[in-house]
Amino acid sequence: MDSRRMCPHCRAFITDKDRVCPYCNERVGPRAIERRSDAPLLGGLIPQARFTTVLILLLNFGFYLATTVYAMKGGTGDAMGLDTRTLYFFGAKFAVLESGQWWRLVTASFLHGGLLHILFNSWALFDVGATVDQIYGTNRMLVIYFAGGFCGFLLSSLWADQTVSIGASAAICGLVGAMIALGVRHRNPMGDAIRGAYLRWAIYILVMGFVIPHVDNAAHIGGLAGGFGVGYLAGTPRIEGSPTERLWKVCAWLCVLLTVVSFLKLYLWNVRNPS
Repeated sequence: MDSRRMCPHCRAFITDKDRVCPYCNERVGPRAIERRSDAPLLGGLIPQARFTTVLILLLNFGFYLATTVYAMKGGTGDAMGLDTRTLYFFGAKFAVLESGQWWRLVTASFLHGGLLHILFNSWALFDVGATVDQIYGTNRMLVIYFAGGFCGFLLSSLWADQTVSIGASAAICGLVGAMIALGVRHRNPMGDAIRGAYLRWAIYILVMGFVIPHVDNAAHIGGLAGGFGVGYLAGTPRIEGSPTERLWKVCAWLCVLLTVVSFLKLYLWNVRNPS
């Protein structure tokens, strides 16, 4: 587990063991995410640093299984490829501006069109999600992930409202954007390395979006922009219990609440419009 963090005073990279910053000589307290145990969960199956990421992955796979079963029962799809009708009923982004169904901008991030789609996104999320959680803390990570997905599908709706779009890649791009923002904020060798690495991530994602058919690059660009904006504004965790940390905790819970409300509205819409 990476022990690096940033001094809340001068923003230089220090370690968890430092109680006085060696660069500015200011006293530093425990970071906001330090209270989590380093011990892995479930006998070592889930590293603690990836706990939040694994929860999101489980939600994604849960919805993937639900949509697959629904499509197979209807004879309209299978595990390798799901039909757009099934995805629409489960909350895909489609005609959001026309219908006013804003909640599809949230629910679409939890859906995937096939096995390869969810496996690729899961690999990317498992990698970058833990890094963002380590550096920004769980509260900021949840806000960044939510903002990336929402902004991604909002731009997708503005670009092509009548096109069905789904996937966690917009939210993952938000995480990548936040890491780029970290490198932009901190102009030092470590920041330059972080910025360069994740700029390459962004370029690879966008290039694949142009090469692979039916990829929603507008959602990827919107996700990058949303994550970059939140990451640049948020900065890294300060001292536990400070007003800033309490604010980000409230923001994280609001994102969770909006996600729950979005799926509730999806459920009520399906009740009123049975397939």
